[in-house]
Amino acid sequence: MKQQEYKGKAITVLYDARRCIHAKECVHGAPEVFNPAAKPWVGPDNAEPKAIAAVIKRCPTGALHYQAADSSLAERADPSNTLTIASRGPLYLRGSFVVVTEDEKELLSDTRAALCRCGASKNKPFCDNSHFAVAFADPGTAAPGVDARKEMATSGKLRVVRTANGPLHLQGQLTIRNATDQVIFEGTETWLCRCGASGSKPFCDGSHQRIGFQPE
Repeated sequence: MKQQEYKGKAITVLYDARRCIHAKECVHGAPEVFNPAAKPWVGPDNAEPKAIAAVIKRCPTGALHYQAADSSLAERADPSNTLTIASRGPLYLRGSFVVVTEDEKELLSDTRAALCRCGASKNKPFCDNSHFAVAFADPGTAAPGVDARKEMATSGKLRVVRTANGPLHLQGQLTIRNATDQVIFEGTETWLCRCGASGSKPFCDGSHQRIGFQPE
């Protein structure tokens, strides 16, 4: 599906419906701009560009982005890469990152994304709200582990490698917080479960092999 563009006088809103899981940050933050009952549902001239940009930056999936005439409003990645576990939901990633396959095919280069951890998404490795359909029950309250603090990388883009029929291999500076905002990992390399079966969520424990996880 092609990314949709909603052009205004001073800002253009970009929307990728494939990545939207209806977190409603946009609707709640600027209802005069983002109105699902209207056609078109985005009115980029209904608020100041600065206000629209601020709301779009709150979109946790990266489904919304923008292009502003004022270059000072250009979106910049967060200074550090953070991944937050949503209770019974996805992994919310923010920062500067690239998602690739094992053979280096780039799937996404962005500043915000929601990654599937229930194993059921039809848009893997991204979330599509399938955790609701499969009643994914993990509360996301994992406690800090032995790898909670390691020497941190000082720069560079985070690499998220979608391993074939296996976990997400993250390489680069990263802080992981659980659903209660505790830091449970801070380091430069880890493997995260995406099959939904790990007993050590959000980390991989090899369960993808036990259940025959074959999404690719």
